[in-house]
Amino acid sequence: MTQDTQNSILWFKDLSLADRPLVGGKGGSLGELCSAGINVPNGYVITTEAFKAYLDIIDAEYGIRQKIVALDPDDVTTLNSVTSDMRALVEKSPPPESLAQVITDAYRGLGDNIPVAVRSSATSEDSEEASFAGLQDTYLWQKGEAQLLDAVRRCWASLYNPESVAYRLRLNIPEEDLAMAVVVQTMVNSRCSGVMFTRSPTSGDKSVVTIEGSWGLGSSIVSGEVTPDKFVVNKITSEITGKNIAPKAIEHLPDEKGGIIERPVEEERQVISCLSNEEIRELTEIARRVEKHYGCAQDIEWAISHDSAGNENNSVLLLQSRPETVWATKDKAPVAKPAAKAYDHIFNVMGSQLIKDNKSK
Repeated sequence: MTQDTQNSILWFKDLSLADRPLVGGKGGSLGELCSAGINVPNGYVITTEAFKAYLDIIDAEYGIRQKIVALDPDDVTTLNSVTSDMRALVEKSPPPESLAQVITDAYRGLGDNIPVAVRSSATSEDSEEASFAGLQDTYLWQKGEAQLLDAVRRCWASLYNPESVAYRLRLNIPEEDLAMAVVVQTMVNSRCSGVMFTRSPTSGDKSVVTIEGSWGLGSSIVSGEVTPDKFVVNKITSEITGKNIAPKAIEHLPDEKGGIIERPVEEERQVISCLSNEEIRELTEIARRVEKHYGCAQDIEWAISHDSAGNENNSVLLLQSRPETVWATKDKAPVAKPAAKAYDHIFNVMGSQLIKDNKSK
């Protein structure tokens, strides 16, 4: 590893949330989960230092940052046009040879041509103040060095997705403070997968864990192609207080050539629960541990492998955990702006009326 690439790759096991400036929200959270003893698929992060070195080369010629800063988030036509040009520019520009070598060397360290998830990890995502979830790109079941490097460039380019640019412009996030790390994570050949929330996403109830799951990879839920099974569990007693088994007509599965394919689910499997009661309780226990570790409600991605061998007899793996933001934001918002004194609003109205009466005389 040369001097200019020595900070380009960091492994999950060496990371924590304190490293978010280097590895983004997703990368920092995966490192934090590892340090907390949570079962996470192995992987590494291509750091923001690598991205900045890459972008500086392009920016010097094309002025990407200046063009983004000059955009009006409400001018949709111009925003779409400029961001489309920026993405195309990044996607076609290969990284320096020394950086590409470091990325592929780390990939070979995971195994022989092993399938990986390549996931965007922006420096301002997955915080309690803002969540960029879904605004940048993820590429599942990428195999081989060529697919990996292509997916990395597309993740870098997704920093300039129009939704992401508009969101950060509205939040006044400085462009110079934003960078894109990329997570490269060993894929889980999931029997089923999904998300869980350590407070109810519908009511905000902090006493329950809500679990959603379906067959295959979790991308079928994220894309909205499947309505997942839903389970509500008492966080204290682990009692399963609610079950809604949805018809799950399709599942996403790995394609041997790379990427994912969609396949119909057999009729008898469509209408049965994707999780056993034991697995539901295991997920609930993990959710409690993660929430306790972070000290706030969490939105967690999970998967259960077809084969749990090598996973320390634990079939459940976590793919990500981020702070829950919807109800946390509502909790922080004041119900109303209090008056300085209890009757100030009455006196203000009376005073306004007196002024009007005097003017009319």
